[in-house]
Amino acid sequence: MPLPPSVEREELHVRRIEFRGYQRSDGLFDIEGRVSDVKTRSVHPPGRADAIAAGERIHDMWVRLVVDGQLRIESITAVTDSSPYPMCPDAHASLQQLKGAQIGPGWTARVKALVGGQSCTHVVELLIPMGTAAYQTIAPARFARPDPLDASGRPRKIDSCYAYASDRPLVLQRWPAYYTGTDAETPADPAGRQGARPVAGPAE
Repeated sequence: MPLPPSVEREELHVRRIEFRGYQRSDGLFDIEGRVSDVKTRSVHPPGRADAIAAGERIHDMWVRLVVDGQLRIESITAVTDSSPYPMCPDAHASLQQLKGAQIGPGWTARVKALVGGQSCTHVVELLIPMGTAAYQTIAPARFARPDPLDASGRPRKIDSCYAYASDRPLVLQRWPAYYTGTDAETPADPAGRQGARPVAGPAE
């Protein structure tokens, strides 16, 4: 469903961001991202010798992450096809700091720490959602693994998003012992037995 109509207006800027995930023949995964920016009017960035014509890409940047099945970064490559200044591609060297890092909790903070005089703002912005793209790419492998648990034995997925809130039907279906909703039915426990449903977690 599209957004509702707005008032009369003129389009000024188009940003496109795309991610693709690939299974490699060596067992690793390629996660590729691209960001491009196009103005509908000519623009002249300060300090640049000439203007960038309407419809010409002011930014066109690519990043490839090679990750293993645990989302650990094996290598990282970046390419800039269009940028406002000729020195912009030199910033790609700063991305090598991420080699060996694991995509997971803290990924956003790790990437944002790159922001500064040695990095490209637009490439850093691209890297943050690339973490989610990587996570989605290896989904079939993740689904085949046991559910990650916290120190108490509670699945980490619970309360990680709206669908997995502890009082939602999905948790009732998958982990009835941890369901906190008010559904009238008493679910079977993981072993298939019927019984009272704990509210805060499994019995100690």
